[in-house]
Amino acid sequence: MDTRDQFIKEFRGEMLGTINPQSTTDEFFQNQTLRPILKLQNDLFLEVFKNYIAKSKTDFFGFSIEKKLQFIENSIQRDIKFRNSLKGIVIGLLTLEEYSRYILNSSALNKRMMALLIERLKSQVQLFELQL
Repeated sequence: MDTRDQFIKEFRGEMLGTINPQSTTDEFFQNQTLRPILKLQNDLFLEVFKNYIAKSKTDFFGFSIEKKLQFIENSIQRDIKFRNSLKGIVIGLLTLEEYSRYILNSSALNKRMMALLIERLKSQVQLFELQL
C-alpha cells in the first residue's frame, strides 16, 4: 500500500496554494491534496462536463456567458449523480491516509472540492465552445 500512496503523491505533484500557521486542517487538505488532484484531472473533468452537456439536451451553446456559468454551477450543485461521479474522480486519487482524513470531515471537504471544481470549469468555459 505504501507504494501506491507514494506513486499517487509523486504523480499529483506539488502542493498548490499557500499554507500559514493560521490555516485550518481543511485549508491544508484543500491545498495539499484537492488542488493538485483537480489540476491533474482537469482534462478529464472537461471531457466529463462536455459529455454532460451533450446528454443534458439543453441549448448550452446558445446560452449567454452568464447562463453558461450558471448552468455549470447548477449542474454540479443539483445533479447528485453527476456530483457523485465528479467526487469519485477526485477520491480515487487520495492516498489511504488522505482518505482517512477525508472521511472525518467529508461534508465540508466535499463543499470545498465542488466549489473549486465549479470555479475551475467556469474559468475554462470558453473551451467548451472551441472543442465542441
